[in-house]
Amino acid sequence: MLAPINIQLIGQEVAIVWSDGMETFFPMGKLRAASPSAETAGERDIFGRQYGGAGPRNFPSVTVLGWEQVGNYALRFTFSDGHNTGLYAYDYLRRLAAATG
Repeated sequence: MLAPINIQLIGQEVAIVWSDGMETFFPMGKLRAASPSAETAGERDIFGRQYGGAGPRNFPSVTVLGWEQVGNYALRFTFSDGHNTGLYAYDYLRRLAAATG
């Protein structure tokens, strides 16, 4: 499984070096907008109905204050607007990097 081996805050970006040597860079505001949390993405019930989810918005001045590893599969970022509930699975981060790259 791919995992981050180095994470740095560089200017307004989060830089991640992965175990396969790939480097990804995420603008902090875009990382916040892509939060997979229920607050942003909503939740679906067993019938597929979606509840909640404000959806992506623009967060140009939001910064990342820190992060923590969750198990061996995700990162949780703490943002300057107080948001810290999204779990960014490693595979989600790689897909996000490919989509914005």
